Amino acid sequence: MDNNNYNRIVFRLCCIALIVTSMTFAIRAGILGQLGSEFGLTDTELGWVNAMAFLGFPVATMVGGIIYNAIGAKKLVVLAFICHLLGLIFTITADGFWGLLVSTFLIGFANGSVEAGCNPLIAEMYPKNTTTMLNRFHVWFPGGIVIGALASNVMSGAGLNWQWQVALILVPTVIYGAMLIKAQFPRFDIRTHSTTSNIRNLFTPLYIFLIVCMTFTATTEFGTQQWIERILGSSGASPMVVLALITGLMAVGRFFAGPIVHKLNPSGVLLGSAICASLGIFMMSQAKGSMIYLAAMLFALGVTYFWPTMLGCVAEYIPKSGALGMSLMGGAGMFAMSIWNPVIGSWIDAARSSAKASGASAEQIEILAGQAVLQNLLIFPIILIVAFIGLHLVVNNNKRTEKCAS
Repeated sequence: MDNNNYNRIVFRLCCIALIVTSMTFAIRAGILGQLGSEFGLTDTELGWVNAMAFLGFPVATMVGGIIYNAIGAKKLVVLAFICHLLGLIFTITADGFWGLLVSTFLIGFANGSVEAGCNPLIAEMYPKNTTTMLNRFHVWFPGGIVIGALASNVMSGAGLNWQWQVALILVPTVIYGAMLIKAQFPRFDIRTHSTTSNIRNLFTPLYIFLIVCMTFTATTEFGTQQWIERILGSSGASPMVVLALITGLMAVGRFFAGPIVHKLNPSGVLLGSAICASLGIFMMSQAKGSMIYLAAMLFALGVTYFWPTMLGCVAEYIPKSGALGMSLMGGAGMFAMSIWNPVIGSWIDAARSSAKASGASAEQIEILAGQAVLQNLLIFPIILIVAFIGLHLVVNNNKRTEKCAS
């Protein structure tokens, strides 16, 4: 078997591992209400449970980014498999708040290990079409969320409890675990990989700026998606169908990202994304019934390119940051969510209490709470519009300077 065949097998393995990662996001979003009812948890406590997934992720990417050059991608993906398997089993057998915290952290650590191992691996396997293959890899994050969201919706409608929904994620987990046994990961010349060099190139104004922006792009995307069931549960639209619609459009958009990125360049794509995300969240905070689906489509257009384009900015503008730069960028986004998830949960609790005090009906209370949280989340993409205008101007100015110099 030639190297191209080996690479294709490893690429498919990485895609299945990413599907597991995204299914954990989707199904967790779909079962939050069941977890709250069964264990008597407030939305603030559910926020802490959610936060563990987003905390485990950056811990894994930070550690994985540092040791990637020393141990290679395969061992990181093996670590991801072990933590996915243990985290899912511990979630199914959890008996309360603390059990959910520990198991969710393990799943988050597994998800981060997948990103830390697979992103730089794919970049190295396909040096001539890195951007295209990274986009094709990241198709399976929204793709997996579609699978998970639809499965959660169907299983909930059939009366299956949350344990069965979590158990469903074990299927692709076992598949990529079995593939790991025979998969032959490519080996790269370690002399061209230096963690010390990667670290030196992290302390630049541009990288720090991108790290800060990543915390806002991730919160815009995941802060809305992860709480979709709690925010839109009484809006007249199906939260899981909304989530599937958003992520389905994201998958299609990422598959055809190449021409768009080439025409607008990464900074232009990010600016357009921030504008669309702002409009989408604003419309969702005002719309009711079927109009929410239209607002969700606009929001999807906004968040589609956030994650892969932020990674692309690192690869294109700060290439010497290497595997560590890409890993820490993803980790920063998830770490931000570990901080903001409890805050978002407390926003829901506070908005619900305020609506109750106003004498609103039970259904109206949930609608008002959801609208209030969406209005709070709108702050993040609005800040990004300003930031990305600045980035776009700087990038274009640098290009003009380079042309004049040449």
